[in-house]
Amino acid sequence: MTPRFDVISLAVSDMAAALAFYRRLGLVFPDGAESEPHVEAGLPGGLRLALDTEATIRSFHPAWQPPAAGGRLSLAFRCDGPAEVDTVYGDLVGAGYHGELKPWDAVWGMRYAVVHDPDGNGVDLFANLPAQ
Repeated sequence: MTPRFDVISLAVSDMAAALAFYRRLGLVFPDGAESEPHVEAGLPGGLRLALDTEATIRSFHPAWQPPAAGGRLSLAFRCDGPAEVDTVYGDLVGAGYHGELKPWDAVWGMRYAVVHDPDGNGVDLFANLPAQ
């Protein structure tokens, strides 16, 4: 038997804030999930993104504390084109989310940008640049 990668799980300090952010990126969570301690959204390819409140994590790991410094995890969302990277970045920053890196044309051939979710996790936005 071989284990299969199945779930990406994030501990969130504010479920409603996390849901609002990830819904802006097109993920679908159940209605009313803002008051739930654990929620999931299906991802392409059958994976799931799970969000758990800090209280949920502490219910089975009482000594757990959120990391003191972030930057070790990022999620990446593919956009349909370079213009969509700019649009989605602008939408998120305009809604008050922290823009870590404004959209730029990366040397590896992609339009790229980075925003932070409400808990400081990096969320990359990217799209292939047209062939030159």
